Amino acid sequence: MPNPKPNFLSFYKLLCFLLLTDVALVASKSTIEPCSNSDSCNALLGYTLYTDLKVAEVASLFQVDPISVLTANAIDISYPDVENHILPSQLFVKIPILCSCVDGIRKSVSTHYKTRPQDTLSSIADSIYAGLVSADQIREANSIDDPSVLDVGQNLVVPLPCTCFNGTDNGLPAIYLSYVVKPVDTLAGIAASYSTTITDLMNVNAMGGTSITPGDILAVPLSACASNFPKYASDHGLIVPNGSYAITASHCVQCSCGPGSRNLYCMPASLAVSCSSMQCKSSNLMLGNVTVQQSSAGCNVTSCAYSGYANGTIITSLSSSLQPRCPGPQQFPPLVAPPTYVTRDSVFAPAPAPQSDGATTATVPKTSTVPSTGSLPGFPPAGAPFGSLSNASTLMNSAAALPAALMMYLLAKLISPLSL
Repeated sequence: MPNPKPNFLSFYKLLCFLLLTDVALVASKSTIEPCSNSDSCNALLGYTLYTDLKVAEVASLFQVDPISVLTANAIDISYPDVENHILPSQLFVKIPILCSCVDGIRKSVSTHYKTRPQDTLSSIADSIYAGLVSADQIREANSIDDPSVLDVGQNLVVPLPCTCFNGTDNGLPAIYLSYVVKPVDTLAGIAASYSTTITDLMNVNAMGGTSITPGDILAVPLSACASNFPKYASDHGLIVPNGSYAITASHCVQCSCGPGSRNLYCMPASLAVSCSSMQCKSSNLMLGNVTVQQSSAGCNVTSCAYSGYANGTIITSLSSSLQPRCPGPQQFPPLVAPPTYVTRDSVFAPAPAPQSDGATTATVPKTSTVPSTGSLPGFPPAGAPFGSLSNASTLMNSAAALPAALMMYLLAKLISPLSL
């Protein structure tokens, strides 16, 4: 009986099937928010330091204000020379960024990176920016034909993920954190760590199930206090996550969102800088001052509040109201010392997650189409924020991840008929 000839078509189909199956297993995803206007919003990135870095060096990686990095993490900025404080490797911090609408989707494109010797697109994406961007996204953003050739000192645009969702979550003020899933994470653990629910995370990220993969980038809604500054103010749209601070008005004003609060409270910052007047007109009250006077009808409350920063001027507003009872003292988020090491219980460490969330192993859909009306399984109800999922891996990357033993077996099966 003649030797059977190898069926190259069958082998090709089998190999393609295995490759595509592998893509489905390892391709990481990120949440994409479509947009159609030119507005922007405040957002946060969850970043893990790849090595020991000064506060100023971390800020330089993202082209943001070092003080804003500290206040976003409720780190005390009154420490001497705090901008040169060395933060430890593997520290997890929140980076405040501006989220824009670019080419029909939300992203941050204000970050640039200057290449150094031995840099590759993969090392920049996976190590330096801790998986917040992929090598392919950097290559496409900079129209790089040959990713194996990078010039030292080359200036690269680093597109970073972010979402706005109108600054709300279920109708309440929120700011969104782009969080890179770690191997120890579960959806239940992430939800618990950021005081939200599994359902909310699934709705926001258009997920069809609770399964997540290391490297996925989730949009995590954080309860926040929203400002109501006029549009002509440079800090219009300022929103501060619950339990943290924001610096504004050229370092003159510090705004906070106290524990369990929805009311933004602003006061003079502790930095020694030259600032415009912070006194409310027709009043002796300074920015942040509140007076209360008990009466038989209730409590008369007068306050001097911050209303934005425009043309180098701090805008203040005086308000008076009669309230049923006098307000208690302002609750401030607790400040922490600049961290010098990372522990599992550290407030800056990656969120610990339970080993199992008791959920099924349903997979997240590889692509999602946002419905225009109504709701579908795996999508949020009408009025809730929603995005779509985008694969960050490539077919070539997935092919490289195929087990070597499997590849050798397939090659042996193909060659063995020819050697008989």
